[in-house]
Amino acid sequence: MADPNPFQADPTAIGGIAKPPYVQAPDPRRLFARRADRFGALAPGHALAPYLDFLGAVAGIQANIADRLEVTPVASAQIERARAAAMPPIDRRTLADDPDLSLVLDALFDAASTLDMPAPAQAALLAAKNADAATLAGMARNVLADAIPFDSLAAHLFIAAGTQVLAASVAATLDPKALSPVATGVCPACGGPPLASVVVGFMGADGARYAVCACCAMQWNEVRVKCLACGSTQGIGYREAGDADEDATIKAEVCDICHSWLKILYQNRNPTLEPLADDIGSLGLDLLMHDTAYRRAGFNPYLLGY
Repeated sequence: MADPNPFQADPTAIGGIAKPPYVQAPDPRRLFARRADRFGALAPGHALAPYLDFLGAVAGIQANIADRLEVTPVASAQIERARAAAMPPIDRRTLADDPDLSLVLDALFDAASTLDMPAPAQAALLAAKNADAATLAGMARNVLADAIPFDSLAAHLFIAAGTQVLAASVAATLDPKALSPVATGVCPACGGPPLASVVVGFMGADGARYAVCACCAMQWNEVRVKCLACGSTQGIGYREAGDADEDATIKAEVCDICHSWLKILYQNRNPTLEPLADDIGSLGLDLLMHDTAYRRAGFNPYLLGY
């Protein structure tokens, strides 16, 4: 029987580490290769199998592009200015006009054109591929502002895939020691919002919680029981799909202060979990939360149509 009071305190909220590393920087090729593998593992028998297979193929393309991409690191002077002003060193507004983004998108469009996809997705890819530089930059700005128009979601999906490669590649050049907190729920590398958070199980941070940037995939340590939308440590509860289960590996962390929710993934229980792929794979949790008074706080450009 389902628990009549499904919003529970996190029973594993006490981490065993006094001070885990503040950030975990992305390794772009490994990031996207692992994501592709996870999509492949999630797809069989899933209600969204065709979509998961497609996104897995896109992630494979991203991994190949990231492996060849050489980006210009953020200037040391910019890093110092950002640190002094408590701002992220990567200015997401400038990524849309970065020449490297054009290279990434060209490679992505060419490789994606060989994928099996529905006719609307093919049309969207063709439209993006034939768009001029100004149009593509405008679409990239929409993605980077987390403001994708509903009437062009499909085309923006391909742009989002490209910006993920560039942002993760630039973030990977940053010295983790140069990064410091900006604000609750704000990526210290690029200022992006969290996609989700993960409770990790690796040595040196077992039981610690990291928010995962929706843009550059940087992970940064946050207090274990805390709303990443408003910063409250009060009124926090947890809900999972199906019957209440303390051992569930994906839950919705809800906040009664700002009435938002964000997924939390327990990689310490299942190391194969991948934040973006499992966010989509756990769509049932979104459907469960849709009929509550809580609004989704996490941003995932691949879920906007659902």
